[in-house]
Amino acid sequence: MSTSATRLASVDEHLSTVLGLVGNTPVERIPVADCLGLAIAEDLRSPVALPPFDNSAMDGYAVRARDIRDAPVELPVTDDIPAGKTELTDLAPGTAQRIMTGAPVPPGADAVVQVELTDGGVERVLVHGEVEPGAHIRRAGEDVRVGDVVLRAGAELGPAQLGLAAAVGAGELPVRRRPRVLVLSTGSELVAPGNPLLPGQIYESNGVMLAAAIRSAGALAEVLSFVPDDVEAFHRALEDRLESADLIVTSGGVSAGAYEVVKDAFTGNGVEFRKVAMQPGMPQGAGKYRGVPVVTLPGNPVSAQVSFEVFLRPALRSAMGHAVIQRPTRSAVITEALRSPSGRRQFRRGLLDPAAGTVELVGGPGSHLLSALAVANCLVVVPEGVSEVAAGEAVTVVGLDA
Repeated sequence: MSTSATRLASVDEHLSTVLGLVGNTPVERIPVADCLGLAIAEDLRSPVALPPFDNSAMDGYAVRARDIRDAPVELPVTDDIPAGKTELTDLAPGTAQRIMTGAPVPPGADAVVQVELTDGGVERVLVHGEVEPGAHIRRAGEDVRVGDVVLRAGAELGPAQLGLAAAVGAGELPVRRRPRVLVLSTGSELVAPGNPLLPGQIYESNGVMLAAAIRSAGALAEVLSFVPDDVEAFHRALEDRLESADLIVTSGGVSAGAYEVVKDAFTGNGVEFRKVAMQPGMPQGAGKYRGVPVVTLPGNPVSAQVSFEVFLRPALRSAMGHAVIQRPTRSAVITEALRSPSGRRQFRRGLLDPAAGTVELVGGPGSHLLSALAVANCLVVVPEGVSEVAAGEAVTVVGLDA
């Protein structure tokens, strides 16, 4: 990783570095209910059909369609079939069996007449209207057949995917373990929220923000806040936590000035620093410290969060085996003009109106404007070769809500 002062690394170059640094976590089998947000590590084939048997789509009566062709017709009711019944009797010609939604259709029946077309009788039922053969019957295997691949490796496990896995009988699923990320916020000026501030102090927010972002990506986060601007103290803070961490993420202390503790502590210890052609978020670093991957982010809050979105979120999702590691993008018409520094990829905070297909800027380009980031639902991406965008032009936006 080049540290040349004359050349800025591209966003794509640094993303490739971070992706290569954070490797895949091990595969483990965990209960299906605990898999939300993870990616399945192997194809899941169904050992059962869905539905597993012909069943009723309605509360009503199992009949032979030809027996009610001349409705109104009155039929004797010979049995009740609630959902979950396992022993069925054949449906005799000229009879009906009362059936509930989801209950198995008895042999001999070829239709279900909904209760609304009857008088709801228990011993005898008056059917007011006819139905076609096959009406209101869910056929075995019409959704999933035995042996079908129901989830492909890399699929994200949301509510619907977990419901499907449970429906085919999967009590556990193979997933990649959630990465364990140690988050360090450095700076002697930092104070925990809720405490009074002295002159020159600020409340610590990056640790809270980055830990939340890491957890929202599916990983685990431990926050180690208020590491002072002292190299020895920095090393001591890490010492006892290296074995339990898959990744160390720092914010702050990576610029070119004095008292840059992260840069001072990691330089010569496996971590390299570079400037990336982006705004915000130019100072970046990556490498391994005593065998543990390290990604260093800038200290300004917007720079840190944008850097997380651009570099760390894709890396964490890749480590967990997700087939899709990037946020969704789309084109939108920008409602106002903007300027962007030549040769850098700019990420501006935006408010996307999906219905109108427009995006308006929120706040300026400053990396300290956290309130604008809190309002934004997307990032407006201005490519390196573009220095001006006129109002009404199409731009690429990266959604932040997905």
